[in-house]
Amino acid sequence: MTTPAVELRQVSKIFPGGVRAVDGVSLSVPAGRVVALLGPSGGGKTTVLRLINRLEEPSGGQVLVRGQDVRAQRSEVLRRSIGYVIQEGGLFPHMDVAENVATVPALLGWPGAQVRQRTHEVLALVGLPIGAYGRRMPAELSGGQRQRVGVARALAADPDLLLMDEPFGALDPGTRTILQDEFLRWQSALRKTVVLVTHDIGEAGKLADEIVLLDQGQVIQHGTLADLLLRPAGERVRAFLGGQGQGLALESLRLRHVLDGLPTLADSAIGPCLSPQLGLGQALVALADVPDDVAVRIDSDPQRAYRAGTIRRHILDDLRACL
Repeated sequence: MTTPAVELRQVSKIFPGGVRAVDGVSLSVPAGRVVALLGPSGGGKTTVLRLINRLEEPSGGQVLVRGQDVRAQRSEVLRRSIGYVIQEGGLFPHMDVAENVATVPALLGWPGAQVRQRTHEVLALVGLPIGAYGRRMPAELSGGQRQRVGVARALAADPDLLLMDEPFGALDPGTRTILQDEFLRWQSALRKTVVLVTHDIGEAGKLADEIVLLDQGQVIQHGTLADLLLRPAGERVRAFLGGQGQGLALESLRLRHVLDGLPTLADSAIGPCLSPQLGLGQALVALADVPDDVAVRIDSDPQRAYRAGTIRRHILDDLRACL
């Protein structure tokens, strides 16, 4: 049996004052997979992430990284073996880009030539060549550029595990989409294990292989995007999906994610709402609890709008019939 890259066994975290931020969470993250921790603000997502790299200590249960209890490992050694990306990159403002990226390899005692070579490599990977950006200070960069530097720094020591806490949440929608697409490109090449925190179901569906939906410190569903949309586990899941679905642009959820794990369907089996001329590569909204008479878009063209009930009838019923 393959050892999970990350495993939580009935983990709880109670803060002073009795606030139970994490309440009996169990989950397993296979090596090489992207798992999104999804849910509303205050649901426990960031606390789970911080428990993995010992920025927080569990009040109960066990956290394992690479099969070893994190409490049996020196915290600084554990953290240097894990890439960590937060909003705006969390860069050191007094260091230039190259120095920021070189931080962990230098702390690990890499030879200077190796550190310089790796800094060149990861900055090139994120589209910021060292000749143009290496000597710039964080304050001289755009938000998207700072986020790219944060990713480069997290990758610099070539960790097998990345923790990403709302890495694209502070960016404008256009830049956010660009960096999400870049993330998919990097992950396709690198195949890291990634635990990603987000409150956006569109982002979770686009970037992650599996989704862990957290609310009030508890796992209320764990599965694929198709599982959440087609087989919501309860009212709390439906409420979260419904609230997100009302304002969710359809292009953010790709049909290929919803069809993941289902039999291949011919275009004709989908129904007229997603006929070939509209394209199966376009998007499907999170329809849970969206009223039947609400018009939703199939793509960015406002003329291509259909009632939610019509889409549900032609898509979700057909998909359920194929299970």
